[in-house]
Amino acid sequence: MKAYLVLDLSVNDFAGFRKYIAEIPAFIAKHSGKYIVQGVQPTAIEGDWKPERMVIIEFPERENAEAFLSDPETQDLFRVRHATTTSKLVLADGCT
Repeated sequence: MKAYLVLDLSVNDFAGFRKYIAEIPAFIAKHSGKYIVQGVQPTAIEGDWKPERMVIIEFPERENAEAFLSDPETQDLFRVRHATTTSKLVLADGCT
């Protein structure tokens, strides 16, 4: 069953965030992920959720997403994202 990482972020330090932007796609691909939505400005339709930028990454299985999240080689990049953005990240399983 496919799984999706949904990232809601506001970039606070674009110069510092560039490293993440440049390097994270290789790790997404390493774990068989692909961008569905990449850094777009979404339009809020209902409720008070107002994400500034959104990223959605599809993985063929939840295990791929979990491996991506726990990959020791990605941890430095996640620290870059945490230091340069305000972000929220969720993992959701797709429909069968």
